[in-house]
Amino acid sequence: MKIGIRPIIDGREGKRGIREGLESQTMGMAIAAKELIESNIKDNNGNKIECVIADGTIGGVAEAAACQEKFDQANVCGSLSVTPCWCYGCETMDMDKKTPKAIWGFNGTERPGAVYLAATLAAHNQKGIPAFSIYGHEVQEANDQTIPEDVKDKILRFARCSAAIGTMKGKSYLSIGSISMGIAGCIPNPSFFEKYLGMRCEYKDMTEIIRRIENQIYDKDEYARALKWTKRNCSENIDVYNGKNGKDEAARNADWECSIKIALIVKDMMDGSNYLKRHGWNEEGNGNNAIIAGFQGQRQWTDFMPNGDFMEAILCSSFDWNGIRKPYMIATENDCFNGASMLLGHLLTNSASMFSDIRTYWSPDAVHRVTGKRLSGYAENGFIHLINSGATALDATGQQEIDGKPAMKPFWEISEEEKQKCLDATKWTPANLGYFRGGGFSSTFRTKGGMPLTMVRINWIDGLGPAMQIAEGYTCELEDSVAKILEDRTDPGWPSTWFAPNLTGKGVFKDVYSVMANWGANHGACAYGHVGADVITLASMLRIPVNMHNVPYEKIFRPSAWSSFGTECTENADYRACSNYGPLY
Repeated sequence: MKIGIRPIIDGREGKRGIREGLESQTMGMAIAAKELIESNIKDNNGNKIECVIADGTIGGVAEAAACQEKFDQANVCGSLSVTPCWCYGCETMDMDKKTPKAIWGFNGTERPGAVYLAATLAAHNQKGIPAFSIYGHEVQEANDQTIPEDVKDKILRFARCSAAIGTMKGKSYLSIGSISMGIAGCIPNPSFFEKYLGMRCEYKDMTEIIRRIENQIYDKDEYARALKWTKRNCSENIDVYNGKNGKDEAARNADWECSIKIALIVKDMMDGSNYLKRHGWNEEGNGNNAIIAGFQGQRQWTDFMPNGDFMEAILCSSFDWNGIRKPYMIATENDCFNGASMLLGHLLTNSASMFSDIRTYWSPDAVHRVTGKRLSGYAENGFIHLINSGATALDATGQQEIDGKPAMKPFWEISEEEKQKCLDATKWTPANLGYFRGGGFSSTFRTKGGMPLTMVRINWIDGLGPAMQIAEGYTCELEDSVAKILEDRTDPGWPSTWFAPNLTGKGVFKDVYSVMANWGANHGACAYGHVGADVITLASMLRIPVNMHNVPYEKIFRPSAWSSFGTECTENADYRACSNYGPLY
């Protein structure tokens, strides 16, 4: 993944020209930006984001065209123009509409970098090519080669979001099955994926998994390794749902074997497999170039086959029998919009994403009524119970740590000890045969409190298109006795996360109840950390308006044209700007 950097310069040169005196400073800004990005941002494979600098400074249209040719060959996913001085805007601007773009104008008094920034942004807006404005808050000396912190933050946010767009482009959403239990989010919308994310939709019937199981179209060596690893690391819980009416040991062992095969097969369907190619299954071995998949499961599958919860939970985690690795994005019940939300969170953080039902709002009074206890800490104003049938990534146990606090980390930062703690904190409960007649297993854990999360959801609205919801907050730690009472009356064998959104005192974030009442669907995706500002920037690049968020105003970073659609109510301006420019693709 590459970001293009364009050093822009005053083109006047010769005996009385000024270009020669600016070459070093201008190229120095480009090099500084390159070093900043490459030392701070990695893609979801753990590789640094590379930067490509134009072969020379750009003082006119010929040099701009040469730069564009180089960027096309390098397949850059975003371009950053940098300048300390006045330059000729329309002659030097980036005219490529296919990639996001930003301009960093140096805040100094000797040369009018800010004037070029303003003039060229006006040209971008006039031509319908939105660009981000980057301008330091404080005046710098001309020979100051440091990048101010506020400028760093914007450059890195722009690069991070551009890289996310570049990673998605050309990939697939793999729909395995169709609509689960009438959930509208399970209807894959090719228009959304193609026009907004630059992706395509691929469709496979769930019978493809049965065919591959029966014909042994999977890596048998990996299966043997996975079965041994699962027996050693996945502790089976007591059957809290079915009791004496549950499956016997032989039937449960058969469910484990089938669940592992489902995981192997779905992974192959997404990525492909060299093993399959070597063993005569070339078509199956090609995979579907999928960066996200969704599995319908209920009910046509789960009425007679083990559920997909183990597959979803273990693939969505940052580790399995192959060791610590990049997490997959698998949407429970084939909810493609929650799958897309998971993907955005993953690409911005490089950590696992958490898929959950937005199950219950618990007020302080309701908790006191049923448990006799008062809430405190992050939970003092109530919380939302995030839970699903066991398909949540095991990273969400909170057993990984950053600075001694629970976290979900990029896979290359996870230690073997942290991996094992996540596994040890998880039990696997035999599935509720009332829900899942074919059996299977649900992951059972309780997320540690104090972990910052950002809950995200894309909804599709007829006549509007996509709209984004964002809620930053923290996981809550409840007393064991309180948590057990709440879990037992909900689903004792499913993973629980108690989530308290940060309240602002106004709008839908005036209280926790209003956040849940205004959430647009029954599912949400949680990314680690408070990354709502990044999500807002990425949404503006994709032209997806944000209809609710609790991100502080000063952190919002959108293209400069957005202010022309209104400055008092940025939410309304965002809607009008996204409608005006239309989807990215």
